[in-house]
Amino acid sequence: MVQPTLSRKFTEALRDKFTSQTNLVMVSSKGDLNIEGEITSYSTEPVAIQGDQKAAMQRLKISVNVRFTNTKDEKQNFETVFTKYKDYDAQLRLSDVEESLIDQIDEELTQDVFNKAVVNW
Repeated sequence: MVQPTLSRKFTEALRDKFTSQTNLVMVSSKGDLNIEGEITSYSTEPVAIQGDQKAAMQRLKISVNVRFTNTKDEKQNFETVFTKYKDYDAQLRLSDVEESLIDQIDEELTQDVFNKAVVNW
């Protein structure tokens, strides 16, 4: 599955998290902290199978691989895959709930990345 706006939305959410909750400033090059990565998984899967072998719930799951570099303290560098998901009623179409689910998952993923990157501040 492909969601064309996912990369942009996640990048913006991550930028917003760091600029709103720290005194960091975005620069185009030679910054003290660098975050890069890629979305490695975007999928749905059935969960909560009922007695008639139909799924009562579906799960939207997103994984991102993040590489964090701190030029001032290399011990804080990491590369980690973060995964989050949200369940939704299987009777709903993904397209009807997708944007809301992505927003919720993005919030949780950005919080996880933020926490891991600045936990030692």
